[in-house]
Amino acid sequence: MDELTAWHESGHAFMAICLGATVHSVTIDPDRDDGPERFGDAQIEWPPEPRTTRERLESLIRVALAGPVAEMLYSGDPFHPGMVPEWAMDWQHAWQVAAALFPEDRQRLSYLEQTAIQLHQLLGREDHHAALAAVADNLLAHETLEGEEIEDIMSAWLGRS
Repeated sequence: MDELTAWHESGHAFMAICLGATVHSVTIDPDRDDGPERFGDAQIEWPPEPRTTRERLESLIRVALAGPVAEMLYSGDPFHPGMVPEWAMDWQHAWQVAAALFPEDRQRLSYLEQTAIQLHQLLGREDHHAALAAVADNLLAHETLEGEEIEDIMSAWLGRS
C-alpha cells in the first residue's frame, strides 16, 4: 500500500510543480486529524490570482487527477479515476472544479476522462515516469519530503537547474 500511496502523492506533487504551484511538502504518513481518512497528503500553494481563470481551474483538475493516474502507471491497471474508492476525494474535487467549466454532467464526465487520458500519456513519458519514480522512492525512504527536496529530485530527471 505504501508504494501505491507514494506514487499517488508523487503524481500530485509532480503535476503541481509543472503547472507553477509551490509544493510545501508531501507525505505518506499524514496526521490522523479529524478529517477524512487518508494515506498521503500534499501541501500545495498556488500563486494568487485576481480572479479564477479557466487555466487555474484546469490546473486544479490536472493536479487532482495526477495522483490516480500516477498510481495507475505504477500498478499497470487502467482503472477509471471515478471508480476507485481510494480516489474518491480526488475525483470529487476534480468533478466540483470542472462544474465551473462544464455545468452539464455528460460534458464534464467526458472532459475529466479526456484529461485523465492526456495525463496518462504525459506522466508515462520516460523522463516524467522516471521523475515520479524518484520522488516515490524518496517518499518510501523518508515518508515526508519538503518542497525543495521534491524540486531537486525532479530537476535531476527533467533537466532543470
